[in-house]
Amino acid sequence: MKIGDIEFGPYPVFLAPMEDVTDIGFRLLCKQMGAAMVYSEFVAADALVRMVNKSLAKLEVCDEERPVVIQIYGKDVDNVREAAKIVVDQAHPDVLDLNFGCPVKKVAGKGAGAGMLQNVPQLLAITRAVVEAVDVPVTVKTRLGWDQDHRIIVDLAEQLQDCGIQALTIHGRTRAQMYTGEADWTLIGEVKNNPRMHIPIIGNGDITTPERAKECFDRYGVDAVMVGRATFGRPWIFREIQEYLHPELPKIDMNIDWKMNILKEQVRQSVARIDEYRGILHIRRHLAACPMFKGIPNFRETRIAMLQAETVEHLFSILDEVGNRLKA
Repeated sequence: MKIGDIEFGPYPVFLAPMEDVTDIGFRLLCKQMGAAMVYSEFVAADALVRMVNKSLAKLEVCDEERPVVIQIYGKDVDNVREAAKIVVDQAHPDVLDLNFGCPVKKVAGKGAGAGMLQNVPQLLAITRAVVEAVDVPVTVKTRLGWDQDHRIIVDLAEQLQDCGIQALTIHGRTRAQMYTGEADWTLIGEVKNNPRMHIPIIGNGDITTPERAKECFDRYGVDAVMVGRATFGRPWIFREIQEYLHPELPKIDMNIDWKMNILKEQVRQSVARIDEYRGILHIRRHLAACPMFKGIPNFRETRIAMLQAETVEHLFSILDEVGNRLKA
């Protein structure tokens, strides 16, 4: 598989773009765990054009995480085009991705993200304008369609390819589904197996285990898979998948202590990047979702204490206590 000049080996696994999750610290951690390519949080084109500092801060990248993708979204052709130029000029990403898939109301309800699936001519106009405006590979991430009665991805994929994009990521849900139900990969496979399609197809949705990742590669023929919410509290999922897909890799003993150290490193990175209080606050969703903690008897009070901790010392003492309980 190849995007632009970037060569990927067999079975590449990407980190999905996720708002308030895929900051530079988390991207670096997932890269170290085996992610073949990492994506930024999405950035609003309108905010970039207005040079809003909070949005500009999302353009920070470092060489250790490359290849790295910056993702932007918007509904106005001129603004998205100009935002794309700003991204390339300031961040120098390896790839620029257009978000036509975010389902949340504050984005899709205003016509951007997945809302663009209700205005395909505008979606295509934006794509063409960005492809023509920048000198890095442009890709798109989208969904099957707006709802069950308008699953347009097979035709849309060809149209996007004609606009000049160099890869397409498809999340196997409609906008109406949000994140509920199961991802439907059948149409992703149909797009991949369309003889008129020649760009890489990346499948996304419910990749939660190494076995499922391999099944999606084998059954649907996708060129890469993308992992999103399953990374919460489990950045090592990339290593788990890599070891399963590549049996020749040396095995890491992913024991409880090793995983706890990974979580602690994630906390340290977040605190170093922001500050102690807000850095811990930022990382709480990962700790709350960590699959290691599921099934621990009478864990509710410990979970509350963990999520209320305001210092690294206090949080780490709780994590050490949890680790000891898991090893008991």
